[in-house]
Amino acid sequence: MNQRTPDDGQPTDDDVVPRPGLTYFVGRHIVAPLLRLVYRPKVIGTRNVPKHGKIILASNHLSFIDSLVIPMTAPRRVQFLAKSHYFEGTGLKGAISRSFFTAIGAVGVKRGAGQAAQEALEQSRRIIDTGAAFAVYPEGTRSLDGRLYKGRTGIGWLALTTGAKVVPVGLIGTAEVQPVGAKFPRVRPITIAFGEPIDVAHYGSADSGRARRQATDEIMAAIHALTGQELAGTYNESPPANTVERVKRALRPERL
Repeated sequence: MNQRTPDDGQPTDDDVVPRPGLTYFVGRHIVAPLLRLVYRPKVIGTRNVPKHGKIILASNHLSFIDSLVIPMTAPRRVQFLAKSHYFEGTGLKGAISRSFFTAIGAVGVKRGAGQAAQEALEQSRRIIDTGAAFAVYPEGTRSLDGRLYKGRTGIGWLALTTGAKVVPVGLIGTAEVQPVGAKFPRVRPITIAFGEPIDVAHYGSADSGRARRQATDEIMAAIHALTGQELAGTYNESPPANTVERVKRALRPERL
């Protein structure tokens, strides 16, 4: 994402969180109500989402449509990261993709491990520090078997670094609406539950690996209380491709 910077070299708020335009207005005020009319989702606990100030919405992740469901039902504008290639296409298809992801509050970012993962966290921090509501999936990627996987400590780092409270979000039934591999969504019952805000500041500094882990575990426990999913007890990631990758994971047990 191209960023303009002021004299101090830091990205401006408009660069980090683009101002809502016509596309967002149409998505929020026209498309979202129509989708709610069709799917009639059961929404619980919207009063738990503060109307103002920095907040992190931490959700389980079962389907592609999760990134539609959360902005559609949250009581305030929500931002989240999406793969940058959704914004980089050309022609009519590229324009449609950019408009769609802009409408649902997405911000493009390069995805990956190592440095790319840290840069994504920094981008997330900048968005939260503007006072936005920011949505994240602590599991890192969709659960293909419906279980709730171990949370990556990036969520703990974000909460401890920004001082934002975390609202756990439990999604139920979205995997039935659009299972992995399905091209089009189906009409199925879904539930979206917003839990009570969590303040993880008492765990200590974001520089502490223990603090990040404890904060993350409390957040994941709150998500589990909302969804009742079976706990996987492991990280949601593909098997190591080779011996080098296995060694790296053994030496770096913490996942961002």
